[in-house]
Amino acid sequence: MPYLGESAALLTAICWSLNSVCFTVAGRRVGSASVNLGRLLMAWGTLVLVHLLFYGSPFPLHAGAARFGWLGVSGLIGFALGDAVLFEAFVLLGARLSMLLMTLSPLFSAVLAWLFLGQNLSLPKVAAMAVTLGGIGWVVWDGGEREAHPHLRRGILLGVGGALGQSIGLVFSKFGLAGGFPPISANLIRVTAGLAALLVYFAASGQMRRTLGALGDGRATAFIGLGAVTGPVLGVVLSLVAIARTSMGVAATLMSLSPVILLPVSHFMFKEKVGGHAILGTLLALAGAAALFFV
Repeated sequence: MPYLGESAALLTAICWSLNSVCFTVAGRRVGSASVNLGRLLMAWGTLVLVHLLFYGSPFPLHAGAARFGWLGVSGLIGFALGDAVLFEAFVLLGARLSMLLMTLSPLFSAVLAWLFLGQNLSLPKVAAMAVTLGGIGWVVWDGGEREAHPHLRRGILLGVGGALGQSIGLVFSKFGLAGGFPPISANLIRVTAGLAALLVYFAASGQMRRTLGALGDGRATAFIGLGAVTGPVLGVVLSLVAIARTSMGVAATLMSLSPVILLPVSHFMFKEKVGGHAILGTLLALAGAAALFFV
């Protein structure tokens, strides 16, 4: 199918936009930790059923040790660590600004490729990075935004951590998908690793009962369920299809369109003031992220 990877990447951006809104609403009701654990529990159960339906078994035990290693580390970094800090950024900054910070993911991907894969980091690429950072800076450092978000500095650090976690997770996933391994199977392994890490952490720290108890909030749980379907199930499977069927640069660029999609959502749903500076800064950041992979 022509442009399957590109189409999957664009649908991923739409899924992640909806997913970020759901987790922002839920996180402000029950906290980011409950959201992270709850959505992985729901996503894991859904993926097991989907895997059983498509492949006749609940889990891809045939994947092999090396593939389990790549995808397991990807899930640990992407789901347990990266998303944990991203969800706290949702609570502090809201969906739009948090997802804008996620446009740093292509930049981090380029730097990681330069450091560990020996790929060239030319002067035009450095310029594209500067444009991306300039666009993000233009949005988040506006005076109006500082008044609206008193925890701006902490939220920015958390959002940057989420972007870095996604980049590292995608690099490991790329290795795990080698040889045409099914994206649904790959995602189930990643979610299992992330969920296992969170369960061990909450059990060891004595926070399991409190974290799960917060899911008694019916409204929050409904949003977590919708976010789980559109995020770690549908969105992540589509993202794995995207990086398997097109270049990682094109996929990462299209997947970073969520901040543009979220501009009207933030204005009408969260009543955020979205002025011309926010629109232009967002477009500038996305232009830099796109140019990063085409120069």
